[in-house]
Amino acid sequence: MAGGDGGHRRAVTQPGQDSRISAVSRFSRFSRSGLGLIVLLLLISAASSWWGRQQQRTLGQQVAALALPGDIRMLSSETCAVCTVARRWFTEHRVPFSECLIERDAACRAEHQALRAAGTPVLLVRGQPQLGFSPERIQAALKATVPG
Repeated sequence: MAGGDGGHRRAVTQPGQDSRISAVSRFSRFSRSGLGLIVLLLLISAASSWWGRQQQRTLGQQVAALALPGDIRMLSSETCAVCTVARRWFTEHRVPFSECLIERDAACRAEHQALRAAGTPVLLVRGQPQLGFSPERIQAALKATVPG
């Protein structure tokens, strides 16, 4: 116990070694906290994605329950990407709908022109036209009108 160190030995370090050890320690803490942040962000993203799918599933079930055959008619185009999304959504959620293509069906094209629609899809929900595809708007229109 010579030297008055109270029985504790102190490591002998070279000049500048303390700052390197300190930098390594800080980097290690930063890496762990950075990794934790990345994991947290991934978990939040996964939870958000799951919640969005749950909301769409619920909305799809509600629209399917409200819609009767003949309630929804889609005037679409062969090159319309939104029409493809709408078609897949209706099919996935088992929502009854009918569809006509303005390029192939003269009556469909005439109806589209009579509506003076700016594009496709045009959804006729119980006879009421909607430009574009929005499951929420379709649900609202089905709730607001009486089947007929």
